[in-house]
Amino acid sequence: MALKTYSGSCHCGAVRFEADIDLSQGTVKCNCSGCTKARSWLAFASADRFRLKAGAESQAAYQWTPEGRAGPTVEYHFCKTCGIRTPGCGDIEMLGGLVYGVQVTLLDDVDRDELEAAPIHYVDGLNDDFGRVPADIRFL
Repeated sequence: MALKTYSGSCHCGAVRFEADIDLSQGTVKCNCSGCTKARSWLAFASADRFRLKAGAESQAAYQWTPEGRAGPTVEYHFCKTCGIRTPGCGDIEMLGGLVYGVQVTLLDDVDRDELEAAPIHYVDGLNDDFGRVPADIRFL
């Protein structure tokens, strides 16, 4: 495991964070409706490896309950000023509990070669089957 501490921010800089992430373990692109519309490209950090440095009051939250679920599993965050999606969190059992989903495009100090070398894992969130690659990944 090669954890590295990355600094990140929204577009206007109101929301700033640090996250310890091992990009060699891969990033995720999901085909669920929320990820598709936002063109999400995520890396995950466990709760103990994510630190919000500024901007808690600058964020709005959104929760959505997918069809067939009793309640929401993920809380999405957005900067109230610039509208950029900031790291959201959720209690996701298959990822080990409480995790933060960090848009890799928010990482201010990521080495582009390192990001390019990171494997991309495609998941079929649209069909609630995160262990399966979607049939169509062209627009993820």
